[in-house]
Amino acid sequence: MTQIFAHRGYSAVFAENTMSAFIAAEKAGADGLELDVQLTKDGEIVVIHDEKVDRTTSGSGFVKNFTFNEIRKFNANKKGVKKEPMPSLTEVLEWMQFNQLVCNIELKNNLLPYEGMEEKVIQLVRKYNLSNRVIISSFNHYSIVMCYRTAPEIEIAPLFNERIYMPWVYAQSIRAKGIHPKLVSVSDEIIKGAMENGIAVRPYTVNKETDINRLLSINCTALITDDPVKAMEMKKQYEKRP
Repeated sequence: MTQIFAHRGYSAVFAENTMSAFIAAEKAGADGLELDVQLTKDGEIVVIHDEKVDRTTSGSGFVKNFTFNEIRKFNANKKGVKKEPMPSLTEVLEWMQFNQLVCNIELKNNLLPYEGMEEKVIQLVRKYNLSNRVIISSFNHYSIVMCYRTAPEIEIAPLFNERIYMPWVYAQSIRAKGIHPKLVSVSDEIIKGAMENGIAVRPYTVNKETDINRLLSINCTALITDDPVKAMEMKKQYEKRP
């Protein structure tokens, strides 16, 4: 049955990419999380979507220009009541020792080439023995190929916005076991074709009920959504059907 991945955690209700959003997604019964990582000035892997801290935190400037201690002072829960720091990847993986979630780590290195980011992420995943519960994805396909070569035991999945012809052939060529396409760029035929060829398909970002239903009806591998609660409820309704 289709797995439900919480996009940046339960980001429909909680501040995206925060521990609150991840904990809430787990409580909602999500199968997995999707989160984004960048690199601080002193080489710490932090969980944040944008290259700059402006949109999601109380700070201003590029992630790469702050040390980890400096970036931790910003409030990552800008609109909420409770102040919350930006999590490090270490913090998330430590917490994952106490649950069964799968984690899709997106390397945000398609605009800024963070030197050594791949090795650092792999090192942490191995340190916490999570190689079988992590999927590394990126729009930077050179980067995920590098991850595969360094750690073939960790699944990789290319992200893309555009319509790729027979994406399963491309996925197989770079040794990816899955693809993470933008929802609007994949038809049911493409999804089925990929799955029939042994490639997992996890489209993003699936929030509308019609889209969630569409993917459930073809038993798509997984869907990445801002609202895991709604998706889980719909999945349960689906499973009850005769």
